[in-house]
Amino acid sequence: MKYKHKNFKGKILNVSVKKVRLPNGYLANIEIVKHPGAVLIVPLLRKNKIIMLRQFRPVINSYIYELPAGTLEKGESPAACAHREIIEETGYKSSKFTKLGSIIPVPGYSTEKIFIYKAQNLIKTKQLQQKDEVIETFVFTKKQVKKMFKEGKIIDAKTICAFALCGWL
Repeated sequence: MKYKHKNFKGKILNVSVKKVRLPNGYLANIEIVKHPGAVLIVPLLRKNKIIMLRQFRPVINSYIYELPAGTLEKGESPAACAHREIIEETGYKSSKFTKLGSIIPVPGYSTEKIFIYKAQNLIKTKQLQQKDEVIETFVFTKKQVKKMFKEGKIIDAKTICAFALCGWL
């Protein structure tokens, strides 16, 4: 396959085409989306109550339920990003973050790695929502989250992974 353009540099993503030799010897053209990485936060108000977002995602032209998350800024640590994003998206800050793990959501074409944190000891503060984000916050119980998942109302892959890591699904 011939490619007209081999590279694209965007605000967040860089896309390139590269030839790589696979372990079986085959020379393949691969398309790579280079992503700086991200964090996702599981914000627990109490043991059985969680803050979730209903966020408009223009790429799919739809609102979806998800946990707060955001892209790492240049030079920013995942922990610092988690502290920043929870305030921006929920209006709460946390004095206790616990790393639950990490995921690679789309290894077939992207370098993105998402670090997943649990946030506890939440304190209400001013929400610093970005202009390009349309977000509503909701509080759900574990039972409600499980029901929403079974009904197909939670479809965001990173959110589903985070719930699995913290034992909510």
